[in-house]
Amino acid sequence: MAMREECKHFQSRTYDSGEVARFCSLDLAPDAPWKCPENCPSYQPRMADVGWEHGSLVEPAIEDMPPVPDDDAATLLDSAEDIVNAAGPAILADVEAEEARQQRSRSRWWRKRR
Repeated sequence: MAMREECKHFQSRTYDSGEVARFCSLDLAPDAPWKCPENCPSYQPRMADVGWEHGSLVEPAIEDMPPVPDDDAATLLDSAEDIVNAAGPAILADVEAEEARQQRSRSRWWRKRR
């Protein structure tokens, strides 16, 4: 089974680099972006686009799921998520420091112009 793109909890983002992130917004697909769990209790058909005509834009194909035993796939993806989550506070601190620096720089310019 693949990701259920017609589920209202399915989301995808395409970045400028062309990389596509595909995931369950409820974080219930441990094998995302390759597949949803069988008989997911939170599956709900997407209703907002009923009757819409979809264009021809096609997202890049997703690479095949790596050869990881079913039990290890969730563990591997959890480990990757832990790495990203651990980096988050440091990245946020860097962004906030840069914003504060820019704010100080703008406020000095304003005082000089008076």
